Amino acid sequence: MAMQSSSFSGGWRCKVLVFCILVVLNASASAGSRLLDVSVSRVQVKAYFIANGLGQTPPMGWNSWNRFNCNINESLIRETADAMVSTGLAALGYKYINLDDCWAELNRDNQGNMVPKAETFPSGIKALAYYVHRKGLKLGIYSDAGNLTCSKRMPGSLGHEEQDAKTFASWGIDYLKYDNCENNDISVKERYPTMSQALLNTGWPIFFSMCEWGREDPATWAKSVGNSWRTTTDIVDSWTSMTSIADQNDKWASYAGPGGWNDPDMLEVGNGGMTAEEYRAHFSIWALAKAPLLVGCDIRAMDNTTFELISNPEVIAVNQDKLGIQGKKVKSNNDLEVWVDPLEGNKVAVILWNRSSSNATVTASWSDIGLESGTIVDARDLWAHSTQSSVSREISAELDSHACKMYILTPQKA
Repeated sequence: MAMQSSSFSGGWRCKVLVFCILVVLNASASAGSRLLDVSVSRVQVKAYFIANGLGQTPPMGWNSWNRFNCNINESLIRETADAMVSTGLAALGYKYINLDDCWAELNRDNQGNMVPKAETFPSGIKALAYYVHRKGLKLGIYSDAGNLTCSKRMPGSLGHEEQDAKTFASWGIDYLKYDNCENNDISVKERYPTMSQALLNTGWPIFFSMCEWGREDPATWAKSVGNSWRTTTDIVDSWTSMTSIADQNDKWASYAGPGGWNDPDMLEVGNGGMTAEEYRAHFSIWALAKAPLLVGCDIRAMDNTTFELISNPEVIAVNQDKLGIQGKKVKSNNDLEVWVDPLEGNKVAVILWNRSSSNATVTASWSDIGLESGTIVDARDLWAHSTQSSVSREISAELDSHACKMYILTPQKA
């Protein structure tokens, strides 16, 4: 197709652009590398760029699964795209509208192609992509590196990688979430690279989200295969699940960077299983950990609290910081925690988090954060939208149970 031929040549231009970005990153990394031991060597950064050049910052958008499971249809997707724009979330960077499982018929057609489910997607996926693209958004889709998907209601792509990749590209798909069910016990290191290459062969830019649940430690090898990789099992809308997954993902912080991100699963903010303060901590930690920010609630009917949490531009800016270093936990004492993330411009993001069952004061000293003892900073509270000037030696906050504070510390010039 002409579209694919043009896109293929564009793919080579993208590779040149990737090289140029690498040069910029090499020049800008030194300030961040002085803070913590979470920075990645500049030699390693090059390996984070798979050939599609996508994902220079973590992806932002929406996914259907957490709220709707298999109960999806084209009206829901169109209305969600409408809401993404009308609420202002798209302007904040939420661009992907991602279908999860159950969009296709169980059986392929006579040519072996995946077929959109006639009852729920009668207009087809290509028409849906056209609608979403006209909104200035991107459309994502779901498949599985197995014989069937996890719902067992539609075929997987194992053995059909080239054909399915071409189908997705012909529809204008921008993002593929690739799950790990019904996999014939074949190693993910064999199955996922096959789809990665098939997507590249189309010449169409498709963000590749690997969802193998962290089974074979993808952070250690997937940077040349995918743009993101799940490090954990599926999240559940509960405090216990969210905190456990945050800890599991933290283990792999040093492997993430531009072009390849650790993925602790989608956001549960707004689905009702946690308190507002727990959701605030959820969103804050995901942002600092450079996780994909994929909203999982019904944004057509979200309440004001949910909107306030997921639309905070200062917290989003931490997630999208161009330095691309994943923040991590640097201190934990009786469930009182400090998480730190080096940012561009020699700034540092700090989260003080009270995971205990009672109110407490959480303190981060400059030595915890990686600042020199005599440093004077301005502390910007990202949730209160206020600034405390000339802070020295430490920063602390009295916090309710399960609550957090999130700051950006900016060293004053000598």
